[in-house]
Amino acid sequence: MRHHVKHYFRRHEPKGHAHLHLKSCIGAILAMAAVGSLATVTHLPLLIAPFGASAVLLFGQPKSPLAQPANVVGGYLVAALLALAATSLFPGLWLAGAVGVGLAIALMLLLRVTHPPAGAVPLVAIAGQMNGVVLMEVVMIGSVLLVAIATLHHLIPPRQQYPIRIEESPAPVE
Repeated sequence: MRHHVKHYFRRHEPKGHAHLHLKSCIGAILAMAAVGSLATVTHLPLLIAPFGASAVLLFGQPKSPLAQPANVVGGYLVAALLALAATSLFPGLWLAGAVGVGLAIALMLLLRVTHPPAGAVPLVAIAGQMNGVVLMEVVMIGSVLLVAIATLHHLIPPRQQYPIRIEESPAPVE
């Protein structure tokens, strides 16, 4: 089996336009500023690292299935619930984190709400020693806010369709 180094460095993303990249940048700045501002007002630890990764998908790759609202909010909900279950079932922090991440991946895939940044939620819950109520508030408020801002952002020209709309095919004529 031959491995070529060049395969590791090949970029698969198509080239984009500078003005769209700038728009993505501005959208992410505004979204993270909104989350940070809300954190200041509510005193909730809303500014968690996975939300930064979600911003990459929401503002940089809005057509990705992984960036769709059901995936973002559903993925965070699944991961938070499994983080709570894992931390209550496994006393060792490292084991709870490992089990939480693994189960979150499996259930997100099973439910078709995969959102990679959400996979880090069990680790965030452990590192931040968040109780269940705070964890659920953080992931639900933060994920819904990011999706709402992304939805508005993509209405600004140059517009991008977000969320993706699947055209329904007409019913067959009998």
